[in-house]
Amino acid sequence: MSSVKDNVARNVELTGSESARLDTEVLLGHILGRERTWLYTWPEYELSAAEQEAFDALLMRRKNGEPVAHLTGEREFWSLSLKVAPSTLIPRPDTELLVETALALCPQRALRALDLGTGTGAIALALASEQPGWQIVAVEKSPAALALAEENRLHLGFANVQVLASDWFSQLPSQRFSLIVSNPPYIDAADPHLAQGDVRFEPRSALVAQRQGLADIAKIALEADEFLEEGGWLLVEHGWQQAEAVREIFNAAGYRAVESRRDYSGWERITLGRKQSV
Repeated sequence: MSSVKDNVARNVELTGSESARLDTEVLLGHILGRERTWLYTWPEYELSAAEQEAFDALLMRRKNGEPVAHLTGEREFWSLSLKVAPSTLIPRPDTELLVETALALCPQRALRALDLGTGTGAIALALASEQPGWQIVAVEKSPAALALAEENRLHLGFANVQVLASDWFSQLPSQRFSLIVSNPPYIDAADPHLAQGDVRFEPRSALVAQRQGLADIAKIALEADEFLEEGGWLLVEHGWQQAEAVREIFNAAGYRAVESRRDYSGWERITLGRKQSV
């Protein structure tokens, strides 16, 4: 048998990932049912034959490119542990900028918010965790993703979130929201990155949009007007090179106070606009 320390040392260069040590430790912790900090406290712990076999199997799948989140079945987002599956996008730290901005723009304790294309439910549930007085509707067109979002909602116990089936606004009953947020598909179908890394294992329908990745953002910007209150905000995540084009879409759709916000790497990754009469 091998110890925790030996497994980390032997496998840290074998995962084929830029985050090889982190991947190895996360998979080890998952197999052992322990936090990563435990691995540092007990580096001499000897894995049983069954534990070693299970770890080696996961590591091989990781070497073949499967995302760590799919191997463990969960991913942390906004300090929430979310169940994930190949039917949805894996929540990413970049999207936390969308949550941060929404919370800063809307400090009121009670409002109605809408999360379009919720996937795992990450954005809606993060907002609910910070603002229990908000009433949040999360819509999703994929039945598998919809079921996963509801499973996460129930697991976390957020009664102020309602998960509904809808392709953007199409099946949503007529109503008004103070805030609409979305992380829609925004990758061009010809983007070579679709054949690289974790995105190879994620649903293309949640990644790719027509018109160089802008079709869904344009549709949301146009149709959101009917569902936003006067003074309400629309926020969308987009690609790091799309900010100018998205601002043009928002301005053409009649939004005011249109601007883009930068992530911690300095890239403009979200754009926002306000429904406001002239």
